[in-house]
Amino acid sequence: MRPSVKMIATAAFAVFLMPAFNLYADDAVKPSAANDEKAADSSVPSVPDSASLPAAPAPATPMAAAMPYSAGMNTGFPRVEVFLGYSYLRAVPTLAEGNRLVWLNGGSASIALNLNRYLGIVGDFGGFNDTQLRLQGTNPAVVADSSGTMYTFLAGPRLSFRNHEGVTPFVQALFGGIRASAVTISSNCTDVGCTPLPAENKFAMTAGGGLDVRVHRHLAIRVIQAEYLMTKFADTNTGNSASQNDMRLSAGIVFRFGGHSGPALPPPPPLSYSCSVNPSSVFPGATIAASGTAVSLNPAKTAVYTWTVDGGTVSGTSSTASIDTKGLAPGSYTLKGHVSEGSKAEENADCSAAYVVRAFEPPTVSCSGSPSTVTPDQTSTITAIANSPQNRALTYTYSSTAGSVSGTGPTAILSTVGAATGVITVTCNVADDLGQTASTTTPVTIAAPVVAAKPQTSELCSLKFDRDARRPSRVDNEGKACLDEIALNLQSKSDARLAIVGNAGTGERGAKKLASQRAANTKAYLVKEKGIDASRITVYTGSQNGKTVTTTLIPAGANFDSTGVSPIE
Repeated sequence: MRPSVKMIATAAFAVFLMPAFNLYADDAVKPSAANDEKAADSSVPSVPDSASLPAAPAPATPMAAAMPYSAGMNTGFPRVEVFLGYSYLRAVPTLAEGNRLVWLNGGSASIALNLNRYLGIVGDFGGFNDTQLRLQGTNPAVVADSSGTMYTFLAGPRLSFRNHEGVTPFVQALFGGIRASAVTISSNCTDVGCTPLPAENKFAMTAGGGLDVRVHRHLAIRVIQAEYLMTKFADTNTGNSASQNDMRLSAGIVFRFGGHSGPALPPPPPLSYSCSVNPSSVFPGATIAASGTAVSLNPAKTAVYTWTVDGGTVSGTSSTASIDTKGLAPGSYTLKGHVSEGSKAEENADCSAAYVVRAFEPPTVSCSGSPSTVTPDQTSTITAIANSPQNRALTYTYSSTAGSVSGTGPTAILSTVGAATGVITVTCNVADDLGQTASTTTPVTIAAPVVAAKPQTSELCSLKFDRDARRPSRVDNEGKACLDEIALNLQSKSDARLAIVGNAGTGERGAKKLASQRAANTKAYLVKEKGIDASRITVYTGSQNGKTVTTTLIPAGANFDSTGVSPIE
């Protein structure tokens, strides 16, 4: 680093350090005043001076009482942090076109005012020497030795993660300016091109984070601070303002001022231990999960766990274990656990939990027949619904008081061949692989077959032919109305037939012929006008006295009484 940079950096460090020393100079010699100042800040618990200490320890705050030994919770935070260290700047990529930064070495300093445990405001200053520069217009790129300085003036917020006493990661975003002096080429250069870069004052910002490792309450090592650096120098190719992408790496020492170390912790409570089993009731052969919960463990020591049982086999060397109950007789048993962190009584604790091994339960079964009522020689399907509480393998058998049952699974067939009418009792049996059984019965009724009543014929409406003397065989409108009803009847009963009987009056000339014509005309109307299948209609001549046609509906299975009538061919 050049002497001028060193002098400026040293002066800047002093400027940054003076407010911190002035602000907290009385911290060591005036504890009451310092504590008064801390008491004014609600985020920092006050620490009384030696003259005002009570005879007994003050009670812990609710958070300290709930988690007194949580990492970092009993440690205060510094009000001011001053960083002094080495910094390295370089362009990304190293030989980026248009970027006046190639690689620079120097120092940086910052002062952070912490508003609370997590949030702070940072002022940052850096000084760097320019030692090498990429010459423009050369292909391949040529890097020459150069001379120049650069200073950054930045400020912005910082977010610190103080969850652990010894390590503090942080992130920050800083904004401000960067001043670069004119850069000269120092390698035997004497012409006008020896100062290729003029002095510039431009905007700059950084974004990144770092990691502080605490050495002492007032001292920490900044292991790394890595940041993206954006500058707005003029492009070395075009001369226009442009954005450059760079990185800044820093490391150094952090001086910490103010804050407090937190209230004194009470002695840790004695170790306690509780354990549980899941499930607490099982059948022989099942595995039980055991777990233990230790309270007030010392994180600096290694806990040793041991387990014992008075029934079965337990395995496990941590806070969890498993119990194998294979071959264990039914009964109540106890698991015992022990945790130890040392030889002292308060460093040892025991626990116990009970578990029960139950005897295997027999299966259950229900039984039904479908259909439950059959006629002789019919079959019924027998269904057995069985269940084993422990899901053991099951076998099925059946028996009956009459007929025969065949089947070895959940369903069987009851045959009633040769069985008399009445009730047959079917027994459903089920057994598991341990020989435990269950049975139940279901009735199946054999009923005598029902003989269906023989269908009977029925008389429908009659037609009269006494109104038209000139046309004695013609079907008139009244007769057509009758035939329309008959057609509807035949259409609704597609398997029924119709008998038509034509008659003639005493003394009519050609009586037999008139009777035949009347029956034929009636059929023709039904066939041609109503679309009734002719094969379903039979015509006859009858012996009744009268100019009429009678109709008879013959259902399927019924017979027409043709006594006294003659079919017409």
